[in-house]
Amino acid sequence: MERNLIEKRMHIYLYIVVILFLILVSRLAYMQLLQNDKFSTLARENRMRLITITAPRGEVFDRNGIKLVGNQPVYTVSLVNLGRKDMGGVVQRLAGILGTDAQEIQQKIDQQERLYEPVKLATRVSEEIVIKIEEQRLELPGVEIDIEPLREYPNGNMLAHVMGYVREINPEQLAENKDNGYKSGDRFGQSGLEYTYEQYLRGRDGGRQVEVDSKARPVRDLGVLGPVPGNNLMLTIDHKVQKAAEEALARSSQEALRQGYGEARAGAAVAIDVRSGAVLAMASYPGFDPVKLSGVLSQKEYNEVFNSPWNPMLNRALLSYAPGSTFKMIVAMAGLETATITPQTIISDPGYFIWDNHRYNDWKLSGHGQVDMVKAIKVSCNTYFYQLGLKVGIDNIAKIAREFGLGEKTGIELPGEYSGVVPGPPSKFQLRKPYLSSEGLRKVEEIEQRYEDLMNKATGEEEKKQLLDKKAKDLLAVNWELAWHDYDTIITSIGQGDSSYTILGMANYVAAIANGGILYKPYLVQKVIDPSGNVIEENQPVVVRHTSVSPETLAVVREGMREVVLPPNGTAHGFFTGFPPVAAKTGTGEVFGHDNHAQFVAFAPYAQPEIAVAVVMEFAGHGGAMAGPVAESMLAAYFGLTDLSTTYINTPE
Repeated sequence: MERNLIEKRMHIYLYIVVILFLILVSRLAYMQLLQNDKFSTLARENRMRLITITAPRGEVFDRNGIKLVGNQPVYTVSLVNLGRKDMGGVVQRLAGILGTDAQEIQQKIDQQERLYEPVKLATRVSEEIVIKIEEQRLELPGVEIDIEPLREYPNGNMLAHVMGYVREINPEQLAENKDNGYKSGDRFGQSGLEYTYEQYLRGRDGGRQVEVDSKARPVRDLGVLGPVPGNNLMLTIDHKVQKAAEEALARSSQEALRQGYGEARAGAAVAIDVRSGAVLAMASYPGFDPVKLSGVLSQKEYNEVFNSPWNPMLNRALLSYAPGSTFKMIVAMAGLETATITPQTIISDPGYFIWDNHRYNDWKLSGHGQVDMVKAIKVSCNTYFYQLGLKVGIDNIAKIAREFGLGEKTGIELPGEYSGVVPGPPSKFQLRKPYLSSEGLRKVEEIEQRYEDLMNKATGEEEKKQLLDKKAKDLLAVNWELAWHDYDTIITSIGQGDSSYTILGMANYVAAIANGGILYKPYLVQKVIDPSGNVIEENQPVVVRHTSVSPETLAVVREGMREVVLPPNGTAHGFFTGFPPVAAKTGTGEVFGHDNHAQFVAFAPYAQPEIAVAVVMEFAGHGGAMAGPVAESMLAAYFGLTDLSTTYINTPE
């Protein structure tokens, strides 16, 4: 009985062993036969590593071949997830050495798609950190130190707003560009020309295949595919003029602060070749450090850049400002082209102008006496332009402004350009509409819909005109400020009110005055050159339009601008001593509740113009006083006047 029981149990054990053996054999067969490719690949990836050799980005040069942006070799630290259970200990130890958060490192590892692909954790690593990692190599399996080319800036932060900065591609950019060969950890242009010309500047990465041991230490090389550098850019920028602009903006800001303008901490300047539209300089102040932005920012560094009240990331050359009196040449040309006035027409200026029971003061309260057009531009007589603007009318003023490119984007190769505003009834309506009450907004929308239906049914021009007049009256009944009034034309005539133009646009407008009425499209990149030195793309001057303004009208305006820098009473007569003849215009842009913006435009030489400049100093008072020295420094650099001693002159306008 007992023997039978033992035999029965033995049979059961035997069956169990056989079943287990069959399971093991089946599993082994499954792994060997059906999943051979998978595990062979994993083993090979564990043993053989393809290490990316990052291609250097294309370098950037000025018009004379001076290097503006290059590359330098730096240490980078990466981590390979070996699938070990003790990776948490490696992450903690490495975080301590790098001075970063272990959770951030772990998050990057978790986002990695391939188990044995290196995850880049730090760039621009110091030699001290490299030494620490090497000293603890046995405790840091999977940690790799490589050398990678990253951006270097021989001139410091110069041209930062134009070039922008480069940093690791973010998830949104990666999703948009995955089909273009980008992968996590790649560098990507974030702003400026680095962004616009990303596809030209990025190179083609190479790779090095190595065999590693169980601790991810290289054993032998199995082959190398060299990287291909990116294409180089040759810009239209003149290094000397750019440097002068940036230094002068900083100087003028400090001088304005010293004189009591407490908000005068920002500005912008642009120089353009009047014969082509090539941008010789584009500077914005304050600037930022593109090297810092390429890596990990501390909270303090982040706040200094992105939470600063002075917004150093803004390219102020592309923002719009009230032009002040630098707009007066537009009104002068409108008056001459419509035959509303002649250059010899005299207007008496007692220091004010009264219209509709309202007094509009000149900046010089005692007045300028008898004023013709050239003198009006020279002394910046507000009274003259108040009256001229009313006679010419806003439609004719706006027409000339648009012919010179104001109120529209220039199309330069940079993101973030503003278009500005040419004032008129349509723009005023759109600007005031958002400030209506909900009830007022409802009434306006009803009026717009009703007249849109009526206009669609109207058959003749006279009927349409009558409908527009009725619509204007209905809107006026809702809110007085929705309609255009004479006082709007008056203040627009001296560049105030809703007038708003970029510094780039102002430089381009002055360039068109200087060159005889040709409006060019401004551009920054002259050539794209491949690593072998071949030109693969070259930009040529593009004419946007020939303005309708006559040569005679342009000559009168240029004469007035020339008088601005001449004594005894030109508003910029203290500047440009020893220069080739310069023509200019000062301007003061009013800002409600703040000090005025100082503006200045100029071109030179007067007889055969080559260069036009425009400058704004935010909240810095009168145009000539703080913006004038910046223009003076830029023109001095262009003409090679190295002994220039810039002075700050208390000009009235």
